[in-house]
Amino acid sequence: MSGQIVALCGGIGGAKLALGLYRVLPQHALTVIVNTGDDFEHLGLTVCPDVDTTLYTLADLANPELGWGRRDETWTFMRTLATLGGESWFRLGDADLALHVERTHRLRGGATLSEVTAAVAARFGITAHVVPMSDDPVRTMVGTPEGELPFQEYFVRRRCEPRVTRLRYAGAETARPAPRAHAALASAGLQAIVICPSNPYLSIDPLLAIASLRAQLTAVAAPVIAVTPLVGGRAIKGPTAKIMTELDLPRTPLTVAAHYRDIIDGFVLDSCDAELAAQFDCPVQVCDTVMLSLADRERLAREVLDFAATLRAQKSGRQ
Repeated sequence: MSGQIVALCGGIGGAKLALGLYRVLPQHALTVIVNTGDDFEHLGLTVCPDVDTTLYTLADLANPELGWGRRDETWTFMRTLATLGGESWFRLGDADLALHVERTHRLRGGATLSEVTAAVAARFGITAHVVPMSDDPVRTMVGTPEGELPFQEYFVRRRCEPRVTRLRYAGAETARPAPRAHAALASAGLQAIVICPSNPYLSIDPLLAIASLRAQLTAVAAPVIAVTPLVGGRAIKGPTAKIMTELDLPRTPLTVAAHYRDIIDGFVLDSCDAELAAQFDCPVQVCDTVMLSLADRERLAREVLDFAATLRAQKSGRQ
């Protein structure tokens, strides 16, 4: 498929498909718009977990065991910090720490998060456009019976233990899409938008909570495709299924498709859930969505792009 592809991404699963798309598309054809609702200030540094996971994954620097952080990481800083009585619940590896320090330095010098991210991507040799969803702060807040928790407090410090009662995206009501995100969605050459198999509520909803970004997604002529984050009622990684249960949502891909109803033109369903295909009110592509290897990521990317091409042809034929 020629032209531009936009991926909406957050978390490890999203980064896996973004890598597949990156490897099968021509250089500069992919824009990855990344969730920043997970960002937070820690130890005086601006930490952007989803942006960094995407950067490390596309640059082939990611830790293959953890899925986050850098390969061949060392932990001298964290061990020393713990001996001093410092906060060590959020682990920052020594090499990873350098990125947070440099980002914070540049932001304090007046650069935008988009500018810093683009500069790091260039240093890493990444030819895709990796774009934070906004240069304005948006912070995911998790409602629990104990009160509202900042996302990283819930996700890392509390290991997703508290029951989720609601989710809020503080700052989204006034946030603007990052300029390159806006431009990518407005491009005349846009061929498809892929919602990666990220947690809909923690990784994709922060993007959709930015009203002008959501409006662009609903107005584009190019097909929008969501890839299921659930396989057999379970998430491959992360708390998607747990959160759905706690919010009294049926733990099925049908719920995810309904969540995106006003945005998507098609849905990619895992083959183990193939019996659900007839119940969707949009076109469905059934395939193996589990990405255990690099070959899996590339295969799924090609199948998603082929599905997008089919949907684009159908949309053009109806016009």
